[in-house]
Amino acid sequence: MLNFEEFPLLIPQDDTGKVYEGYLTMKNEDYKIKIKIQDGGDLRHTVVETEWKIQVIINQYWPILKKRLAQCNNLGSFLKDLVNIVENELKQEDLYSNCSLIHYLVQQLQTIGWNRLKSIDTSFEKVILVINDYKDRQHLLKLHFNSQNLSAEPKCQSDLPNKFLYHWNKQNGLKSLVHQFEESLKQYEEFWDEMEEIDSNTWILDPEQPRFNCAYRRIVIGPNVSIQINVDAKQPRNFPECIFLGADQLINPLKEKLNENLLLWDLNKSLLSNLETVLDVTFPSPTNSKKEDFSVECGICYAYKLELSTPDIVCDDKRCSQAFHQHCLYEWLRSLPSSRQSFNTIYGECPFCNKVRSNFMNSRQLV
Repeated sequence: MLNFEEFPLLIPQDDTGKVYEGYLTMKNEDYKIKIKIQDGGDLRHTVVETEWKIQVIINQYWPILKKRLAQCNNLGSFLKDLVNIVENELKQEDLYSNCSLIHYLVQQLQTIGWNRLKSIDTSFEKVILVINDYKDRQHLLKLHFNSQNLSAEPKCQSDLPNKFLYHWNKQNGLKSLVHQFEESLKQYEEFWDEMEEIDSNTWILDPEQPRFNCAYRRIVIGPNVSIQINVDAKQPRNFPECIFLGADQLINPLKEKLNENLLLWDLNKSLLSNLETVLDVTFPSPTNSKKEDFSVECGICYAYKLELSTPDIVCDDKRCSQAFHQHCLYEWLRSLPSSRQSFNTIYGECPFCNKVRSNFMNSRQLV
């Protein structure tokens, strides 16, 4: 009988132990296999049926395997030899495939220039290229090649605001791909220029370290009040989606100004200039203020960042104006017996000033 501790995925199909079916693990992959011992249990007459890829290797080495069958005392010893032979052949195939990929990539990198290569892994399957836009901003293009099929298009990952759509042609290869990526970069040059101006001349609460694909900014307007803009990367000078964050007494005048001045929005002006015009404000900047004056910590957990969220729920009382993370505030209110919830709205007191708000938090925001 077979030792099932060594081959746990093989199941006997009869009571005599002459037919087994299941899976054999080779090179960390499971392959379906069926083993039949014919002619009264004589191992020399064993028949092995498996997946096509493995069957080809077994057929190639069958004369050697047949000799081992004659020498082995049990089926387990034979299967160990079978696994060793197949794994060695699979390793040789991988080495051959990698050699072909290495040769191909060396040729391709010579075509586009080695200066564009940032890194490459030991398998030569993962390649990172650096491609500059017209302002010499460096953009990373991450490629994942299939060493088993060089004709297959590589998987691409980039820092573009939208998905990079490309056509892969093995003959033109990386030269064509880099050209297509450069054309895609041109579509977002104005967007990056606009966001760069905002990042350089205002205090950004979120994201702390903007990436090229990030199309939103939370900009400080004053103490305990900010605005989040969501920008269209293809048309960055269009009026963006605006979300005001702060106490009602602070943000309501800004909303009124925005509605009054919206017709002053000029597509010939920069995004930053238009925002200051329609809001009738001058954003605090690194030249005349410190970020610490505006980075308000959560009044419950005393941290600014909670995973990916920032404090964006603010007490209505102008004298308080304490900010909280949505999650922190929700858990706090849920723990208080004085709080109550009606449908998707929770009612309760501000943890700082104890002012009762009739609509302190909409629990739908947490879903």
